[in-house]
Amino acid sequence: MAHSVGEMARLAGVTVRMLHHYDEIGLLSPAGRNRAGHRRYAAADLERLQQILFYRELGFALDEIGALLDGGGDAATHLRRQRDLLGERIRRLQDMTAAVEEALQAAVVGLTIPAEQRFAAFGRWRPPAGYADAAERRWGDTRQWAQAKQRMAGYTADDLRRMQDETEQWVQRLRALMEAGVPADAPAAMDLAEEHRLALHRWWFDCDHALHRDLAALGATRPEQLAMLVRPEHQLPGMGEYLRDAAAANAARAGT
Repeated sequence: MAHSVGEMARLAGVTVRMLHHYDEIGLLSPAGRNRAGHRRYAAADLERLQQILFYRELGFALDEIGALLDGGGDAATHLRRQRDLLGERIRRLQDMTAAVEEALQAAVVGLTIPAEQRFAAFGRWRPPAGYADAAERRWGDTRQWAQAKQRMAGYTADDLRRMQDETEQWVQRLRALMEAGVPADAPAAMDLAEEHRLALHRWWFDCDHALHRDLAALGATRPEQLAMLVRPEHQLPGMGEYLRDAAAANAARAGT
């Protein structure tokens, strides 16, 4: 059964303007049009819209969603990926809920929570043993190292939580692109590399395209460098090389 754009919007709980935009950018084009030129959506279009909305809720950009959906895989493949991503988010929210409950109980009875326990919910992972010393030997005389130390000293627990949330969402989207077989030099992968460069620039130090390309290249050959970006348990085979190639393609796109 074909649906008008208004019926499609009502069924999905979105606006007609949004559907027009998705059509204009090629993310969701209707199966056909009637004699008057009005859009007519088929059942397959409704299924694709559902996938778009699921991915959008998970934080994916529209170009990333398009790359995922057009990269192959049936509805079950996308639903399984979305289920896994949602499961990861649920587990993190459960950890945060438990931490809030523990802090609340301590506040009510006047207990003091040890510092390490207080911030455990913001990430149990720590840098590999000896990484900080090795990093300082490599970068300690650079302006970026001084910037990173200065900024880190001023961050609050809320800043660190936001930083980690951003990183984890970024890693989930990176994994999804790799699992969908999206090439490292595809626009969606380059956009993710650019997003990571800007995050480094915002949170840590001035990072131009050339520096980001060099840092990503280190991640392809040094496991400890890759571990600083992606927890080992979240890494996929070839992830270091994928990041290296995406950063290189992004730098080339920028003319560097």
